[in-house]
Amino acid sequence: MDLIRIIVAILLPPLGVFLQVGFGKHFWLNILLTLLGYIPGIVHAVWIIARTPDSRTV
Repeated sequence: MDLIRIIVAILLPPLGVFLQVGFGKHFWLNILLTLLGYIPGIVHAVWIIARTPDSRTV
């Protein structure tokens, strides 16, 4: 499932973060980073997906 989220994060970074953590500070930060520059949004989204465990599988 993380592979799908990373692919989504490359196409639409805020959506990838939303799928991982939902609406929260990381989501809004990612929207800001994506608006300021597409690459920072992608980097942040991949970082969030890689380091945050999926709480829905527990």
